[in-house]
Amino acid sequence: MPKAKSKKSAAKRFKVRSSGSIKRSQAYMRHILTKKSTKRKRHLRGTTEVHDSNKRQIRAMLPYSG
Repeated sequence: MPKAKSKKSAAKRFKVRSSGSIKRSQAYMRHILTKKSTKRKRHLRGTTEVHDSNKRQIRAMLPYSG
């Protein structure tokens, strides 16, 4: 059986932490930023955790992530 390959698009977007949780970056920060408030943009900075309902799908895309 051949080696399982990671989905490269998912590997660039998600990182699995040592605790098992998966971190992701926030959406809506790429463009059209002038109409968004400073508070909204500030809260979109940084990373957040993937929701439990999506974890199984992401783990399937990243077979060697632990």
